[in-house]
Amino acid sequence: MATSSVRGARTAGTTESTPGSLAFQLRAKRSEMMILELETVALRLFEERGFANVSVEELASEAQISVRTYYRYFPGKEDVLQVRIERRSEALRAALLARPADEPPLHSLRVAYVDVLSAEDVELLRRWITVVEATPSVLKGVLGGIVLKSQGVMAEFFASRLAVPSDALIPVVLAAAAGGVVQAAFTQWYIRGGDLATAFSEALEVLERTIGRDPNAW
Repeated sequence: MATSSVRGARTAGTTESTPGSLAFQLRAKRSEMMILELETVALRLFEERGFANVSVEELASEAQISVRTYYRYFPGKEDVLQVRIERRSEALRAALLARPADEPPLHSLRVAYVDVLSAEDVELLRRWITVVEATPSVLKGVLGGIVLKSQGVMAEFFASRLAVPSDALIPVVLAAAAGGVVQAAFTQWYIRGGDLATAFSEALEVLERTIGRDPNAW
């Protein structure tokens, strides 16, 4: 009987941890909601008091969770600011995968980025940029996250279209060039305002025209 119970417990545990199972989906959804809540709380406190003046204990208390629970989601305080980068990178990867295989790669990137940014909460994004801009101590980590994640996704995409390794020179250079244009577009939008998706479309169109649409010419 005891053996049967243990086997049943193992089976239940396996089922709950299996991707695609209802239990797994519910757990993933709860984690997603908690991460979103922590990001929202953190941005508000960072805006009100400044990043350096907010502790992990205060973040946890404001979100009504324990410090131990906080550390289950983030290694440290500054990691809350990486959530947006990770979320956008995953959305960009999905949008790029959905583009037609015969479409010019740079055009695919422009359309995919516009689709992703059209779904963003621009007010939350502006608040995020304001916090990062006002906190030099986290700026390096944020920029590093963008290079590793967003540019990594772009390099993988260009490599797949060119049938070369993702660390080959051409996809890496293209991703770096596109990353520079993306940051310039963010800066222009943040300073001048206007429609975020339009700003990105126009900026990436400049890159598309400059480099050209034909991968064979690269």
